[in-house]
Amino acid sequence: MTGELGGGDVFSLGVLDQAALTLGLDFANTGDLHVDPNPNERFTSYEAAVGWAEQAGILSASQAAGLAARARARPEGAAKALQRIIALREAVYRIFSAVAHDREPDPGDIQALHAELGVALVHLRLIAREDQPFAWAWAGIEDDLASLLWPVARATAALLTSPQLSRVRECAGDPCDWLFLDHSKNGSRRWCDMSECGNRAKARRYRERRKVLG
Repeated sequence: MTGELGGGDVFSLGVLDQAALTLGLDFANTGDLHVDPNPNERFTSYEAAVGWAEQAGILSASQAAGLAARARARPEGAAKALQRIIALREAVYRIFSAVAHDREPDPGDIQALHAELGVALVHLRLIAREDQPFAWAWAGIEDDLASLLWPVARATAALLTSPQLSRVRECAGDPCDWLFLDHSKNGSRRWCDMSECGNRAKARRYRERRKVLG
């Protein structure tokens, strides 16, 4: 239904749960090898971006279907929306990459996030629910082809203002630039996945030592 409200923990204006808090990181990770001349791109089409949003819990199945239908009817609008989606994704990646390496994020990237956050907050509504007195939800999700950015912008801003920000890391694997929250006790986690990037790094160091030893 056009104008359907979206709800759930991921849309909360209060304290976000862990899955919602990392939504911005998950969004950034839909691109891989960002600075590579041939990056890996998950959002090869607008439909692919909507599919990710449904999988991430941003969109319900009906909302995703509604946006897909709208995109088919408005291919030029869908193409522009996809450009916005990828542009914010790259800005979010650069912001968190800078944070992970103790650098100041580019003001242009912060402004890009701020602009999308401003658009998002216009669509927030307070609604009544059966399971709780009131909840926050998004209004008009199916009316805007870039609406999947609303909860992403909100979650990204939430993490940037959260104590968890100090735990943002970028994988030290080569090649890899995935972002993650480090929940290790001593804050020393270096890889997104020990079984892949971690073992690959250890194997590389082993080969290098063998070369040195002859």
